[in-house]
Amino acid sequence: MTETEHPYMRVAERIRRRILDGKLKEGEKLPAQRELAKTEGVSVATLGRALDQLQVEGYITTSRRGTFVANAPEVAPSGYDRITRVLRTGSVLAEGETMIVTAAELIKPPQYVTELFDLAEGDQVVRRQWHTGKGQQRTGLYVTWYPAHFAAAVPELLSTSAKSSPGLLLKIQQATGRRPAAGRDDIHGRDADAREAGFLGLRIGSPILAGASRLWDNEGVIEYAEWCLPYRLTVGYEYSFDATADASP
Repeated sequence: MTETEHPYMRVAERIRRRILDGKLKEGEKLPAQRELAKTEGVSVATLGRALDQLQVEGYITTSRRGTFVANAPEVAPSGYDRITRVLRTGSVLAEGETMIVTAAELIKPPQYVTELFDLAEGDQVVRRQWHTGKGQQRTGLYVTWYPAHFAAAVPELLSTSAKSSPGLLLKIQQATGRRPAAGRDDIHGRDADAREAGFLGLRIGSPILAGASRLWDNEGVIEYAEWCLPYRLTVGYEYSFDATADASP
């Protein structure tokens, strides 16, 4: 059994998703361990290991009063978390999280985006810019790109309305039949430029975590995204290894 297949990791993942989705709110007290273990269908020892993992990741805190969801957890959903959330719940946002869309347009993209989508010279793409927040805290700035012909099937791609924006990936799947089969995230740390600092409420030059994500199926790229997060947030990933994979370098 691999580490990620162990029951305690599966329990940790279920609780982590409830926190990221906002079903367990900041500062909320978790049930007693014996009660929570019964709900999760595991032993108290297994639940304890799951909670230890979540505490190390910064999702929960413990005290003599019990176990609580961390106030303003210093964690952010990964690209994978957001993708699976929208396909699971219909919204890319967690409960209590807000979105403001500042641009939604058809444009001629930069050369690297043209190459990613395998477009002909002069072809257009949909470009959307939006940022997320929770209370007074800005949680991310995003630019997402889509093939131009998606806009005919999903007109909301060219709307800045916050009402329909959180579920766009699901709408694309329903309208076009194209569902992400694989994805890739590339992440690096750097300094915020003036645009990024303004949206995130930071000083120009503040450290940020920046990344690029792409989703594709056998027909090509469905969505390409560039994003950045305030320096105080951490992104975590889970992964497993194929036991039959070649271990040679």
